[in-house]
Amino acid sequence: MRHFISRHQPTQPWRVTFLSGLGGLLAIGCVAAFSAFMQAPLLIAPFGASCVLLFAAPYSPLSQPAHVVGGHVLATAVALVMHALLPNQWWAVALAVGLAIALMGALRVTHPPAGADPLLVFALSPGPDFLVMPVLLGACTLVAIAVMFHRASGVTYPLRPA
Repeated sequence: MRHFISRHQPTQPWRVTFLSGLGGLLAIGCVAAFSAFMQAPLLIAPFGASCVLLFAAPYSPLSQPAHVVGGHVLATAVALVMHALLPNQWWAVALAVGLAIALMGALRVTHPPAGADPLLVFALSPGPDFLVMPVLLGACTLVAIAVMFHRASGVTYPLRPA
C-alpha cells in the first residue's frame, strides 16, 4: 500500500523550485498580457499544465517545442474536425481525446496537457480560427518565453537532437 503514497519525484534545490514557479508565472502572465493587449483570447487552461512541463521538467521529451506546439495543434485540429462531424455528446468527446492521444503518439509529438484541448473544443464550440488563435500562437509564445527564460537561468532548453 505504501507504493501508492510514496513520492517518486526526487527532491530538488530551492533555486530550481523557485525558478520553475517564476517561469510559469512569467509565461502565463505574458500570454495573458498579450491577450489583453491584442484584445484577443490567447490563454486556454491547458497552457497552465504546459507551463508545469516547460518550467519544472524542461529536460523531458514531452516539454520540447515540437511536442508543445505540435501536441496542442494536433489535438485541437482533431477536436475541431470531430466536433464538426459528430454530435456534442460524451462519447464524441471521448473519441476525440482518444484519437488525439493516438495521433500524438504516432507522430511523436505527445504533450499530455494537449489531451485537454478536445474537452475545451467540445465545451466552447469554437470556429476553425481557434486553431491559430489561441492554440498555435499561444503555444508558440509559451515556447519562446521558455527558451528565453531557460537561457537566462542557465538551463539548456530545448534539448539538442541525439
